[in-house]
Amino acid sequence: MPGLNTKMRAIAMTIGTLSERAGVNIETIRYYERIGLLPAPPRSAGRHRLYDEPHRQRLVFVRRARELGFSLEEIRALLGLGGKHGLTCGDVRTLTQHHIEAIRDKVRDLKRLERTLSALAAQCRAERVPECPILDALNA
Repeated sequence: MPGLNTKMRAIAMTIGTLSERAGVNIETIRYYERIGLLPAPPRSAGRHRLYDEPHRQRLVFVRRARELGFSLEEIRALLGLGGKHGLTCGDVRTLTQHHIEAIRDKVRDLKRLERTLSALAAQCRAERVPECPILDALNA
């Protein structure tokens, strides 16, 4: 397209290319489109999805947020898709603090679980007997 400003040209990517560049599975991309986290891309004459750089950036954002343990609804809020389009940094901080508390709760639960399982494993003599403290605890 001669004469068209390079910045104005959108580089179209197939779903496979987008998947590679964003580090997200193809089925995940389709899922995010279905639930509205990723806007539907235009399609080629052959009905193939044609993604651009903003799609890749959005996917990287969602992937990183998921890696940090944010739920899809929290990500929706962070993206301003939950009806609150004027998020402030304070709003994001509040959401993040709630997320941190949820992580701390999970860590406490996991530590308690580790202590319980360690105590059960310590009671096990690993002999061939009908009594097994681990199985007994699971059956209780």
